[in-house]
Amino acid sequence: MAGNSNELGYRIRFIMSRIRDLIYGVTFDPKKKSGKVIVNISVINENDLRAALNIFDKTLRGGFSISPYIKSEPTGNEGEIALYTMCSMTIDGVLLKQGIPTNPRGGGIIQVTNERPIRFTDFLDYKSTTIDPLEILMSQQLTSVTKAIETGSGKILANIREVPLVAKEHAEQVLDELLKADIDGVIKIGEPNSDALGLSVGRDHVGIVVLGGTNPLAAIREAGINVRTKAISNLMDISELGKMV
Repeated sequence: MAGNSNELGYRIRFIMSRIRDLIYGVTFDPKKKSGKVIVNISVINENDLRAALNIFDKTLRGGFSISPYIKSEPTGNEGEIALYTMCSMTIDGVLLKQGIPTNPRGGGIIQVTNERPIRFTDFLDYKSTTIDPLEILMSQQLTSVTKAIETGSGKILANIREVPLVAKEHAEQVLDELLKADIDGVIKIGEPNSDALGLSVGRDHVGIVVLGGTNPLAAIREAGINVRTKAISNLMDISELGKMV
């Protein structure tokens, strides 16, 4: 039993270590619009590519995608296409490069009503899972991103991080720079020592809730298209990604 416990402990530390390694590896400069970002990698059937890109565009225009950057290419397996999309953890990496310590807490599902984010209805802490929370929740078919786009009410994917209260103003400036570089998705910047959409925040910190980069993939899945997604997957230079307009 002790061996199994140690192995599980290692796996949990490993996923947290991987998240932090990727965040530290981000070199994206929003002013220059250059450098490395974190991507999610998904695999679909090549016959579904056009429909998948249309849904990505719909999600982007509906306000539930963090960035228009995307890349598609054959996987090497016959009939399969890989989609590379922006991961919201890129934001944590940019904040860190600007001297703002960020503590990624976890991810979950947010209830949206009349185009307003209300609260987290489901949440998984990064410290309690060996798989990305949004990847898990998306696979459980708990989202209704398409409904949120079409009616203004539904369930979407999001994650939260904490930053020190003293860095709030600086963080807001960096987020504005990211917005100008076409990386957005901030749902809420909490008040000091206050809950952020129902989640408690550490003392002398504020919570920043951001759309999950996997929302377009969730919408693709909702359309009945088979998609396999590996969230928080890898680093990629943004010059390798195209931009959907």
